[in-house]
Amino acid sequence: GTDVLKGLALGAKAVLVGRPPLWGLGAYGQPGVTRVLELLQTELALAMGLSGRPNLASIDRILVAPAR
Repeated sequence: GTDVLKGLALGAKAVLVGRPPLWGLGAYGQPGVTRVLELLQTELALAMGLSGRPNLASIDRILVAPAR
């Protein structure tokens, strides 16, 4: 969730999430994949809410602090 938010804040048009769905598939089959994707969506929505961003279009670079 938060990694997706960071990627979008850095300007990504899409974010790949390869391993977590595979873990869900290995553990629970297709329902596991669905559950993992639901969790990612929920975590992204929570992170957006906590950062005051109501929609994907409002995510911008200001959310990411530069490394020092």
